[in-house]
Amino acid sequence: MTRSKSSFTWRKIVESKLFFPFLALGLILLVDLVFIPRFFTLTTQDGHLYGNLVDVLRNGACVMLLGIGMTLVIATGGVDLSVGAIMAIAASVAAVMMNPVIIGLKLPPNLMKFINDPNFTYAPLWQVILVPLIVATLCGLWNGFLVAYGRIQAMVATLILMIAGRGIAQLITNGVRIQIFYEPYAFIGQGWIILPFSLYIVAAVFAIAWILTRKTAIGMFIESVGINFRSSFFSGIDEKKIKLLAYTFCGFCAGVAGLVASSNIETSDANNIGLTFELDAILAVVIGGTLMAGGRFSLLASVVGALVMQATSTSMLSIGVPAFALQAIKGLVVAFVILLYSDQVRGLLRRITAPKEA
Repeated sequence: MTRSKSSFTWRKIVESKLFFPFLALGLILLVDLVFIPRFFTLTTQDGHLYGNLVDVLRNGACVMLLGIGMTLVIATGGVDLSVGAIMAIAASVAAVMMNPVIIGLKLPPNLMKFINDPNFTYAPLWQVILVPLIVATLCGLWNGFLVAYGRIQAMVATLILMIAGRGIAQLITNGVRIQIFYEPYAFIGQGWIILPFSLYIVAAVFAIAWILTRKTAIGMFIESVGINFRSSFFSGIDEKKIKLLAYTFCGFCAGVAGLVASSNIETSDANNIGLTFELDAILAVVIGGTLMAGGRFSLLASVVGALVMQATSTSMLSIGVPAFALQAIKGLVVAFVILLYSDQVRGLLRRITAPKEA
């Protein structure tokens, strides 16, 4: 008996973690092609690309960033419900550093005359970026400490910061929504270099995560801890440190997403920045094929899963679906994608792509 080369190739493709996310994304884009005229039209203005496809990438940047960090957390068998609140905290810290007058801090007389200047910032740009990222990373470290060393269930441990995080963000800004006029900061979410600048940030974070997990042993350790943390412990893997690293990196990704979101809307809206984004990030990871029980993961599949979520939203709005009905439509799409992962569908695909006898 010999294997058919074509069926072996098809079976290998079908069993890839990238198959179902790309299949779901392709089906959504096929609906767009049929029902939405000029959906795939791209235009160029001042050397930059614009169009619905670019909007999908741009508007999905925050969920992609969260999905990268959430992938590592879920791969260890945990979950982080606080990423949306961490986004709000990072945005509030950045806004206060640019305009501390809002919380009652008096600036030196020589700076007060610049307070109404749209390009004024109290702290330099590198501090406005670095400090919020450090704060967000510390929030992730707190979650990791509770889960890894406190032995608190991940959902409960991260729920603490999910509830308290937005209150902390409100305290930072003294309960005021701070408008952001600093143009270099706004460039993070609104800037364009042929493509939206936020996409380059997503690519950089993805590269860091990919190198960390695929060019070192950390990725294998994360998968091992997710599959069986007790066996990993007896194999010499410190599962506490691995979980701590995963949650800390997830906090960092949430901080980056918070900067992108706040610079995009030019305000530190602690009540709305990152709201329900944790659910979108979890769904993106699940669509990407990472099991909630932990184990093997694919960063690229999670990013494609985030694009599936955003493509659904953009497509429904383009068709004319009311915004209040959008969540219901997204739920149906997610349910359909989850069904693709069922054992029945997988078994059918295995039978279709099974090697044939010569």
